[in-house]
Amino acid sequence: MVRPSNLSNLEIRLLCGLVSEALRKSRPSCKVFFAKDPLKIVRAQGQYMFDETGEKYLDCINNVAHVGHSHPYVIKAATKQMELLNTNSRFLHDNLVQYAQRLTATLPEKLSVCYFVNSGSEANDLALRLARQYHGHQDVITLENAYHGHVTSLIDISPYKFNQLGKDSKKEFVHVAPSPDIYRGKYREDHPDPASAYAEEVKKIIEETQKNGRKIAAFIAESMQSCGGQVIPPVGYFQKVAEYVRAAGGVFIADEVQVGFGRIGKHFWAFQLQGEDFVPDIVTMGKPIGNGHPMSCVVTTREIAESFGASGLEYFNTFGGNPVSCAIGLAVLEVIEKEDLQGNATRVGNYLLELLAEQKEKHPLVGDIRGVGLFVGVDLVKDQQKRTPATAEALHLIYKLKEQKILLSADGPHRNVLKFKPPMCFTMENAKHVVEKIDVLLTEIEEATGMKTGNDISANAQCKRKTNEGSSQAEPANESTSCMNGAVCRQENGFYPEKRSVPSKRIIT
Repeated sequence: MVRPSNLSNLEIRLLCGLVSEALRKSRPSCKVFFAKDPLKIVRAQGQYMFDETGEKYLDCINNVAHVGHSHPYVIKAATKQMELLNTNSRFLHDNLVQYAQRLTATLPEKLSVCYFVNSGSEANDLALRLARQYHGHQDVITLENAYHGHVTSLIDISPYKFNQLGKDSKKEFVHVAPSPDIYRGKYREDHPDPASAYAEEVKKIIEETQKNGRKIAAFIAESMQSCGGQVIPPVGYFQKVAEYVRAAGGVFIADEVQVGFGRIGKHFWAFQLQGEDFVPDIVTMGKPIGNGHPMSCVVTTREIAESFGASGLEYFNTFGGNPVSCAIGLAVLEVIEKEDLQGNATRVGNYLLELLAEQKEKHPLVGDIRGVGLFVGVDLVKDQQKRTPATAEALHLIYKLKEQKILLSADGPHRNVLKFKPPMCFTMENAKHVVEKIDVLLTEIEEATGMKTGNDISANAQCKRKTNEGSSQAEPANESTSCMNGAVCRQENGFYPEKRSVPSKRIIT
């Protein structure tokens, strides 16, 4: 955007606000964070972003700037290579070979062939091509609330997107399995073996598909669902699903676009949480791989790669694997190792989970805390026993945090899960600062809505008095529910006051 020299910062902000409001009213296909009051970010460093007035914001959501915004080592590697050469991968270059070697060294041995591309969407699209070529099958099993990318082939297998288009939007070659969510899903934390139960649902889909004369090409899943609400599959689920899918002639695709490259701390890849006995057939990666530089990768077995080559259709990617991208990819891997960012993810992530667990004990709005490393979700609820999603409250909270210069987002099918996926240089001080602010805001929301907090003295007596004396009675349940399917509740404070039950026992995920 070219700035007219005669306009002040205030005038530009007002103009941007008018444009933003006009776009909002026209329901644009492209949207921005904090649409009611969008940010104009002009620079960033580490885990901080700065707007045009110099205000500093703590970034809790940018998993693309994996090793920190504007990391000098990554910038230096990019600049140095750009000064020498950037060209396509039809020419030999050491960077390509060295990067492929370094990357595959982080993976199980059989995952040994790399295809370098330019985005997570492109990686997942290519993964589908590999899977379908392998045995000539076409059908794909995906998970509820899954999101795998923005291109047509991936919208088709992303319920998070295609469900917005109506009930007839699912294609006949797509089959949706229940999300392995032990907090909100079909089989919960009190089930004796949720991994097997959820895997059996996939097996049923395969059997039904085969009865109808169709064949499974692939099962695809994020190793931990992000847009689906920070869902961590129970251990053993992927192994059982892979067994059923492979028996049907399909392959298992692990989508690591959001959660790979050491974010979970204890492992480099999130699929490794399932155990050493699980190895996917195809792994896709993106977002953090280039620390903001557009690059991605598909890694698979030699057998699958050879079947793809045997199709007779040559594969070529103009920008994938170019020398600059590979130099940047190498630099990111080196920073992760040299700065012990994987260890930092474990230490800071554990501390963040401890702090949030304390909030769960204190606040009835907090239904569940789940996560590993620096991938953490806070499930906000109106009622801990019914687990009613607190959508409006979550939206209110993230806007209030923004006012306090903290950037956090809410996602999940009900938009009620606070998502932590910050740059990997996030510190314990950052975690403490954010949770302290969340604590204050949760208290304010609970007081405004008449919810009972863990700090209340003689809570039962107080609640009874409030119910008898209070001028505002609870709204009917159907009004509260319908509010959550819209954007923000239409009341002035954004909430419907309701009677609340005693918080349920703490749930460990």
